[in-house]
Amino acid sequence: MNNIMVTILTPIYNRSIFILHLYETLIHQQYKKFEWIIVDDGSIDDAGKIIKGIIDKSPFPMKYIKKENGGKHTAINYGIKEANGELVLILDSDDTLPTDSLINITQYYEQCRGLNNCAGVCGLMAHHNGKLIGSRFPKDSMYESTLRYRYKYNVTGDLLEVYKTSVMREFSFPEIENEKFCPESLVWNRIAGKYKLLCFNKIIYYRDYLEGGLTSKIVKIRMNSPVASMMTYSEMLSYDIPFKHKIKAAINYWRFRLCYNGNGSYPKLFGLWNAVAPLGWLMHLKDKRVNKR
Repeated sequence: MNNIMVTILTPIYNRSIFILHLYETLIHQQYKKFEWIIVDDGSIDDAGKIIKGIIDKSPFPMKYIKKENGGKHTAINYGIKEANGELVLILDSDDTLPTDSLINITQYYEQCRGLNNCAGVCGLMAHHNGKLIGSRFPKDSMYESTLRYRYKYNVTGDLLEVYKTSVMREFSFPEIENEKFCPESLVWNRIAGKYKLLCFNKIIYYRDYLEGGLTSKIVKIRMNSPVASMMTYSEMLSYDIPFKHKIKAAINYWRFRLCYNGNGSYPKLFGLWNAVAPLGWLMHLKDKRVNKR
């Protein structure tokens, strides 16, 4: 068995009911060289009490950090600074890992560990009933960037990217004043401009979408964090991706640009990309109607 240390990083916000179950699933990981860092993003429930009650008896190293509420991405940034592992796996509080997850992650990572442009590994996600969330990779093992497997090979759905801690520190999440959300794709795409991942067709993460989670209200969340949304879509226009996806990105840029009423700086579009503003405006009107902002 290899000797790679993994940091499991769990940002939480008022999700104390899941902590004990998640702890029990981590105990059953077949690979034992990991630590668990929990960053509490200003919860007002009893999460801290529950976590402190299991830290002393935990068979693996644990650390609990509480900070002021700033959004999941700020909790991730905080946790990355504290991580001791070579790899970081971001595990949401209401999700779990198959018992062989860390074994698969570290074994595949060994294959690209020595490459200068290796950012980590990427495996499949599934619901707890075993049904895949999206598609498989076209090969059982492939070394590609996030942008390439998404836009050249059309791999769809949720995947678990497990990055080197050093890469996550190099590409931290931007923290924008008065915004509490930043799309993970903004950072993953930036990483893809420099690094690749070893991708493999094994399920390494279980996820179900719960009422009240980020996914269930993602449009409204993006409306309330328009600068981060604009950054994500404006940067997509500079990547080597199919033109139709750039058109969609430009429309979405304007969709959320119309949510911004501040006086600060924000990314701007020029030329052709301004022509799709009316389509973004129509989507914006629909969003306002649906979300009753």
